[in-house]
Amino acid sequence: MKSDQLRIAMFSIHSSPIGELGTKNTGGMSVYIRELARHLGVFGHRIDIYTKLNGSKHNQIIELYDNVRLIHLSAGSNGYVQKLALYYYLSDFLRALEGFKNQEGLHYDLIHSHYWLSGRLGSWVQDRWNIPHIVMFHTLGTVKNSAGLADREPDFRIATEKKLARTCQRILAPTDREKENLLKHCQASAEKISVVPCGVNLDLFRPMDKPAARQRLGFDQDESIVLYVGRFDPIKGIDRLLEAMAYLKHLKRMRLVIIGGDGPDTPEYQNLQKLSAKFGIRKSVRFVGRVEQSQLPPYYSAADALVVPSYYESFGLVGLESLACGTPVAATRVGAMEDIIEDGKTGHVVADLTPRGLADSIEKIITNSAGPMLPAHAIRASVLKYGWSNVAAAVFNEYDTVFRNSGSEPARSLSASCGSSA
Repeated sequence: MKSDQLRIAMFSIHSSPIGELGTKNTGGMSVYIRELARHLGVFGHRIDIYTKLNGSKHNQIIELYDNVRLIHLSAGSNGYVQKLALYYYLSDFLRALEGFKNQEGLHYDLIHSHYWLSGRLGSWVQDRWNIPHIVMFHTLGTVKNSAGLADREPDFRIATEKKLARTCQRILAPTDREKENLLKHCQASAEKISVVPCGVNLDLFRPMDKPAARQRLGFDQDESIVLYVGRFDPIKGIDRLLEAMAYLKHLKRMRLVIIGGDGPDTPEYQNLQKLSAKFGIRKSVRFVGRVEQSQLPPYYSAADALVVPSYYESFGLVGLESLACGTPVAATRVGAMEDIIEDGKTGHVVADLTPRGLADSIEKIITNSAGPMLPAHAIRASVLKYGWSNVAAAVFNEYDTVFRNSGSEPARSLSASCGSSA
């Protein structure tokens, strides 16, 4: 390399980093890609994020941040394609990718793929381009299937993930738990896996005055507010949360606020409405719909507790966001929850994974029955190390390790490229 800058190709085929958060295919992964790329760009590296063109509302190239571009490419139909169906269009995407790269005269130093679909594409081009390939799976098909939910991930996903674990140069896992999943289900080499946590935007997510936040959002000051933020996917456990709320009806003026989803006409939304009625809590549940990430802090600050009721998370970004706003979290034992929650101080991790167990953890926070939570500023202080600048520096160190292990040219010019490390 002739400079200290890396040129990075990031693949996020099925989910755009600027997609509508909380909808079916757009969640924490999109936040992760966007924030990681932004901070790597601040360090002086150049990042091109490739995603599928979905309709014609976006230009092919969007300058997201300094040194960061989002590039839309055609794959089959330019309209919506169901996520799993994209598997059969990856060869189209490859042709479009190669065409764009050649037309622009681009050369990259490494590939960073996100999710197994993008990883499959990355595995094809790592040999074509003769550069390292780093993968972050974000979720694993076998682990999702082990949750026992109705929609099972197909065998071709499982096989692809196992092959990727063998053929890529590095795997980033957000938690030790996910590293163990990779070792167990993908037979990945332990030496190939590095644990780097996800991050939080500490400038955006910060405590607000609770009465002011409630007034702004139209919430009553004397309500006890439980908050859910995320996609309406069975793996997220919203059914378990709704049933848990039925065990809290003895508490006065309880309200569950649910943020996310694709709108009231979808089967997922209608099913949650039916469950609310079944459990006798319909009047206590408020479906807010999608909320832009920039507008989430008042909701976190207005709430008495955020709940992460998931059956599986690879990390659980909303937990970090809530804690950064000074709001305690009640969560199942998924993702990073046991790492980021100081049990009894900044929230509770549910030992009993039944709806009743979840309800008990929520009640402890609402009523302080097991002792008061730390004040908001102390809850926030507990997660300051997860700022995105630290996370991006740690990811960069993994890039550096890959180059050093391979003996490739960029390894000689990386040491001054990335500020401080985490």
